[in-house]
Amino acid sequence: IGSPPFLSCGLLGKMSEPQSSDAQPRRSFVKEAAALAIGGAVTAVPIATGVFVWLDPLRRSGGAGGRDFIRITTLEALPANGVPQKFTVLADRTDAWTRTPQVPVGAIYLARTGDRTVKALQCICPHAGCFVEYRSGKHEFFCPCHNSTFAADGSINDPKSPSPRPMDELAVELRGHEVWVQFMNFEAGHSDKRPIA
Repeated sequence: IGSPPFLSCGLLGKMSEPQSSDAQPRRSFVKEAAALAIGGAVTAVPIATGVFVWLDPLRRSGGAGGRDFIRITTLEALPANGVPQKFTVLADRTDAWTRTPQVPVGAIYLARTGDRTVKALQCICPHAGCFVEYRSGKHEFFCPCHNSTFAADGSINDPKSPSPRPMDELAVELRGHEVWVQFMNFEAGHSDKRPIA
């Protein structure tokens, strides 16, 4: 004896009724997308922080001296007659992750111009960046690269000199008997002083 036709048709109709084929994949996609977005945000913050910390030393000044005053010598080490004396500038150098204390970063000439006054001149010629020599016999500075000549005070003493400006003067501070200089380099080849960062 079979089931009544209306019963079997009703059950079969309910059992074979198809569910929405798009609902399940849509829910899965939204869940996966949300999980990826949250996971990406959570992961990006420490990664970005790590990269910033890793690259931080590259943003720091790698030079030495910069705009800071550096102790060069004592006032007593400079002759009272004003003859320029050459001094090596020593400073701490920071290069990315490495810090090297007291390395040569340049050279300057110091001349005592009074009882408590000192003049500092950069050793580099403003013409092409060569090192200038002081010739005591002639009381002048001379650049051997292109024959620029400068007076003992750093001014151009020959109108034919190829240098576009006098020797670069640097700021000086006397701290007790110590001579401190604001050491920096300048671009060569310009009529005005342009500090090199």
